[in-house]
This record gives sequence, C-alpha cells and structure tokens, in this order.
Amino acid sequence: QVQLVESGGGLVQAGGSLRLSCAASGSIFSINAMGWYRQAPGKQRELVATIVTGTSITNYADSVKGRFTISRDNAQNTVYLHMNSLRPEAPAVYFCVARRPFRGFDYWGKGTQVTVSS
Repeated sequence: QVQLVESGGGLVQAGGSLRLSCAASGSIFSINAMGWYRQAPGKQRELVATIVTGTSITNYADSVKGRFTISRDNAQNTVYLHMNSLRPEAPAVYFCVARRPFRGFDYWGKGTQVTVSS
C-alpha cells in the first residue's frame, strides 16, 4: 500500500502562485509515476501533471502548460506542484496520485482545495 498526503492548498488571488506538496509513504518502490489530478464541481476530472519516477520526464495538461511545474524530492519522497499565474476558475480539489505498472493511477490522496479569487 501507498499513502499519499497532500498539503498546500488554499485561497490565492488570480495571477498568484501556490505550491502543493504530496508526501508519499509505504510501498513507494512499487510506484513508477506520480501526478496530480484536479476536480472542479460539475467538471470532468483532469490529469494536470505527471512525473515518471527516477527520471525528469514530465507531462502536463494543455490548460496548465507553461504555468505549472511538477517536481520531485526523492530524498523526502515528496512531489510538488508549483502553480503560477493562477486563473480565477471555479474552486477545485487537487489530488495527488501514484501509478503502479500496468495498474494506472490507483493510489489517491484525500485532496487539497485550491480557490483562485478574481
């Protein structure tokens, strides 16, 4: 089992920045990638960013490219999502996720809410 705990969400003004953190524990050796999903009320869940474990390979949703950066601190088993130039969108819950080979992102944290005010 893998446990994921997010932190860093909150209220920020449009144009501002926020950094989300996700601390992973447990059988982290079984993970080959981590990422962030976000879910806004009434909207489809969106995979925002991913990073392949042990590499610098990252991927981003088109909606956040150039504004968000995913990074990983291997020593701390922590993944970060640096969010810049935040837009005044509907509040969303950001979930940290972890992927096992051939199983997809089947580990999820409880989420942290991000609200961007205009």
